[in-house]
Amino acid sequence: MCKHILNAQASIRAPCCKRWFDCAECHAEVSDHPLARMTEMAFLCKKCRKAFRKDMGQYEDSDEYCPHCDNHYVIEAKTANAMLTVESEDVRVDNRAIKDDRVKEGKIDTSELDDWLTQLDGAPGPAPEDAQ
Repeated sequence: MCKHILNAQASIRAPCCKRWFDCAECHAEVSDHPLARMTEMAFLCKKCRKAFRKDMGQYEDSDEYCPHCDNHYVIEAKTANAMLTVESEDVRVDNRAIKDDRVKEGKIDTSELDDWLTQLDGAPGPAPEDAQ
């Protein structure tokens, strides 16, 4: 699995060392030599797991698909981006990361709500029906 291109659809065979890599950056990380450039490249489709060759000198739009399963392997790469995350212990053990300390249990100030309800009780409204 490639950490550089998250949606890689095909692996490439490096002609210099005869090994399979998900991308050229993966080859550069583990090899002490640059990736050799050839006119014919060998690919391995990750969908059907079959290998095929493409002539890079005569590459056309139709060559962007696997000849065995028609998987579109030349797509816009999704690369890994750094994300801000919250690091905490297991919330089942220590839930301070998700607990809201702004309102203490049992100590909610309801004075504004009480004033508002008092105003509603004294406000003119529909006349109560007489129960007979």
